[in-house]
Amino acid sequence: MKGVDRLFKRLPGKHSLFWKLACLLIAFCLLMIWLSWSWGRYMEQQGAYLSDEARATLKGYAAGAEMAWSAGGGAGVDAWLQTMGKRESTWFGVIGKDLQSLSSYPLTDKESQRLTFLRGLDWPVSRHAKGLPWLKVPFPVDSGAGALVIELPQRFMPGRYQLFWRAVTNGVIPGLFTLLLCVGLYRLLIMPLNHLREQANAWRADQLTTRLSHDTTSRQDELGELGRAFDHMSERLQGTVALQQQLLRDLSHELRTPLSRLRVACDSEQELGQLRERLGREIDGMQRLVEDTLQLAWLDTERAPLPQEEIQIQALWDMLRENACFESGWPVSRLQCELEADCWVWGHLNSLAQALENVLRNAIRHSPAAGIVRLAGLRDGDQWHLWLEDQGGGVDEQALERIFAPFTRLDGARPGDGGFGLGLSIARNAVQRQGGQVWAENTGQGLRVHMRLLAR
Repeated sequence: MKGVDRLFKRLPGKHSLFWKLACLLIAFCLLMIWLSWSWGRYMEQQGAYLSDEARATLKGYAAGAEMAWSAGGGAGVDAWLQTMGKRESTWFGVIGKDLQSLSSYPLTDKESQRLTFLRGLDWPVSRHAKGLPWLKVPFPVDSGAGALVIELPQRFMPGRYQLFWRAVTNGVIPGLFTLLLCVGLYRLLIMPLNHLREQANAWRADQLTTRLSHDTTSRQDELGELGRAFDHMSERLQGTVALQQQLLRDLSHELRTPLSRLRVACDSEQELGQLRERLGREIDGMQRLVEDTLQLAWLDTERAPLPQEEIQIQALWDMLRENACFESGWPVSRLQCELEADCWVWGHLNSLAQALENVLRNAIRHSPAAGIVRLAGLRDGDQWHLWLEDQGGGVDEQALERIFAPFTRLDGARPGDGGFGLGLSIARNAVQRQGGQVWAENTGQGLRVHMRLLAR
C-alpha cells in the first residue's frame, strides 16, 4: 500500500499536460476500436449478404414465375423460363412443394442433388465456395404452392468491391484518424512551442516588447507555466535593458559637469595647491558617482540569493553613527536611536548597512542646522518595522515615490546640496533583495523613511 501511495503522490496535477495527452490517446484508441467493430460489421453485411437491390430483383422473378404458373400451368412456366433464359445467362427452375419441377421439363439427377443445398435470400453467401450458389425464392403470394430456384447471377454476388473497401478500412480511414490525432497533438504541443520560438526570435532581434498570446499564457498546464515564465523573463529583460540605458544616459549627463569643471581648472591660472585641491574634489565626486551607479546596476541585475545572518540593529546603528559623525561633524546627540538591544533582524550585513547608511546620509544632508535624526521602530509579527526621520521639511506628496528613482534630485523640495540622487534608490534595492520593503512619508516636520525587515 505504501508503494501505491508513493506512486500516486508522484503523479502530476490535474491540469498537467500528462492528463491531456492521456485523454487524447485514450479517446483515439476507443474511437479506433469502435470504428473497427462497427465498420467491420457493416462490411461483413456488405460482403456476405445479398444487397437490397438483388433481393428485390429475385423476389420479382419469383412473382413472375408464380403468375406464369397460375395463368398457364406448366406451359406458362415453360414460356416464362424461355423468356428468362434470354434475360439472364444462368439456370432457372420452378419447383413445387414436393421439390418436383412445375414445368414440362423434369429435373436432372444433378439438378435434383443441388436442391438439397439451396439457400435462402437472407443467408450469407460465401465467395470462397466452388461455383455460384443456388437460391430458393418462395412464391410471394402462395409460398406453399411453389418456389423459384435460381443459380445466383454473377452480378448479384456480394463483395465485388471487397479489395477496395479493405484498402479503405485498413488504410485510408486509420490514416485519416491518425491525421486527426496529429492535428490534436500539434495544437496541444507544437503551436505553443512555435509561439515560444517566435518570442525567442523576437528577443534575438531586440524586440523585447513582444509578448505571448493570451491563449498560451492562460493555459493551466506546463506549457502555460512556461509561457508565463517567458513573459515574466521578457519583462525583466526589458526593464533591465531600459534601466541600463537610463543609467548610461544619466551617468553621461552627470559626468559632463565635473569634467567641464576639470577642464576649466586645468586651463585656469590657479596656484598649484588650489588646483590640486580642486582636481582632487572633482575626481572624488566622479569616483563616488561611478561607484554608486555600478552598485545600483549590480543590485538591479544580480538575482542570486544573498547569505543572511542575525543582525542587531542597535550595534549596526552605533557603527554607522560613528562614521556619520566623523564625516559630517555632527555631535552624537543629534543622531538618536530609540531601539532596544532586542531588535534583531535577518539580513545581509553589508547590504543592510549600506542601505541604512544611505538613508542616514540623505537625512543628514537635508537636515537644517541643529536638526535631529532619529531611528525608531517596533516589532510587527515576524517583521521589524523601522523608520528613520529627519527635520528637513519633507518633500511634495507627489514626489514620495519618485525620490527612490535613480538620479532623482527634487528642485527646491528639500534644502541641502551634494549627492547624485542614487542613495535612496540603492537603499530600496538592497532591502528588497533581502525580502524587505522601503517607502517614505512626510511627518509635517520632515521626511520619514520606513523599512520592513524579517525579524529573528
